[in-house]
Amino acid sequence: MSEQTDQLTEVVDDTEEQDQATDSTEATAEATPADADDADDADDADGADGTDQAGEPGSRVDQLEAEGDIAADYLEELLDIADLDGDLDIDVDGDRAAVSIIGADLSQLVGSNGEVLEALQELTRLAVYRETGDRSRLMLDISGYRAEKRSQLERLAEETVARVRESGEPAPLEPMSPFERKVVHDAVAAAGLSSESEGVEPRRFVVVLPPS
Repeated sequence: MSEQTDQLTEVVDDTEEQDQATDSTEATAEATPADADDADDADDADGADGTDQAGEPGSRVDQLEAEGDIAADYLEELLDIADLDGDLDIDVDGDRAAVSIIGADLSQLVGSNGEVLEALQELTRLAVYRETGDRSRLMLDISGYRAEKRSQLERLAEETVARVRESGEPAPLEPMSPFERKVVHDAVAAAGLSSESEGVEPRRFVVVLPPS
């Protein structure tokens, strides 16, 4: 297992070096961390129905499916180099491509709190960017980690909404990743309250607001 982890680390390091060597046009095409977070928190503010800016649903879905194929090729190569077994599932979720890796034991690709998964997702998005020239919002899941995390966060949001309704006071939560904040924002909105993100990465967090 340690040899596989070392191989994976080498792949990640090599990819990061390649990304650092890209020219300034790529750097300017990427949003700043705060901007990227705002986009993820808002999620699907436009195009949520799968249509593109020209109102043509087919072309947008085709684009997302192509992103998924590129991501799958990149991840398959990474798994081969690290000598890890995993099945890849490609889907379109709202206005983003979604790729899942399912395997018997892929915990080393997730990390203790999902930090490895987040890094791999960013590397996969960069791999898509190099092929398409477009910033990707592709979502990567490994061994159902995000699905389980989503359920936990939705329960947390429900409990926090109930507490805020009772106290009438804003309730700040612990720092979360953009994915985690997005889940909480959606759950809070579905419960009829509002929320906002405060702070800066990696300590950015959600505040659930009382009824106005």
